[in-house]
Amino acid sequence: MNVYYYVHTGHRIGLDRFRRACTIIRSLGDIEITLLCSDFRIANEAKHFGVKNSVGIDVIRNIPNIAHNGSKIIFDSEEANPIMLEDMRKYFSTFIRVSDNKDDKKEQNEFLISPYLDGVNICNAYAVDEKFYAEGASEKEKTIKLSYFFGDDDYEKDLEKNINMIDGLNPDLLLGFYYFFDYEDMLKEQFPTHHEFEDYDEVIMNSEVLITASPQAVLENLASGGRPIYIQRDDYTTDFLELFEELNIPIVKNYDKKCLSNAIKSIYEHKYSKMRQNSNKMVKFIKENLNL
Repeated sequence: MNVYYYVHTGHRIGLDRFRRACTIIRSLGDIEITLLCSDFRIANEAKHFGVKNSVGIDVIRNIPNIAHNGSKIIFDSEEANPIMLEDMRKYFSTFIRVSDNKDDKKEQNEFLISPYLDGVNICNAYAVDEKFYAEGASEKEKTIKLSYFFGDDDYEKDLEKNINMIDGLNPDLLLGFYYFFDYEDMLKEQFPTHHEFEDYDEVIMNSEVLITASPQAVLENLASGGRPIYIQRDDYTTDFLELFEELNIPIVKNYDKKCLSNAIKSIYEHKYSKMRQNSNKMVKFIKENLNL
């Protein structure tokens, strides 16, 4: 039986869902899963994230061109309307949906993974790779005092527009995946200490304080013993705010320089909540419901 994982990703929404998908696929071990991406460029790079099989399909409606009726799928996207979702629940023999919406609900003929919800056929969890929890990772001395990762996408060049927010902080910059070449060159001039996209894991794990607009990076940095500060972008979902409030993560809205400055000043007195290490729980849930 073929197993697929569809993830919505691209130059206007970033790689957070893609990074999460790769984390889940890697955690499932040797199970043959084909990753379906709504962007061809990142599909071609998936092997560098530990995913053997990946296909770019452009738009969600192309899923049936690859995945046949009766196949099984893990679905991570907010693109589909209720009618389309219901059609997919009928099309696939097993339909596992990943959701970040606290107001969501599990529908019939599906299984749900959510950081907010509990109940029958629901796994209350979030996906963070075990390497970020690795023994000694949180106690390891951090080599980067302060870093800034805006995200993998910046189509409107909002990092540049709001660069005054970090004036005087001099953070290391982690470059994103979907940056234009000329834009990336400009940023390298603005940030003498910068890291390439390929250094993502190293920067996230080795940053003592991480300023970021990437929800996945927040979770991974916190898991590895860092002190993340979350920048809520105007063009990003607010679904993670309640989770981050539960984890007591400082949140900066509207690129508020004063708010960010205050968060940094008090960062070493700030008490973060302990994260749940629940990847094994998620793996068990997925395998059981895929009958693997």
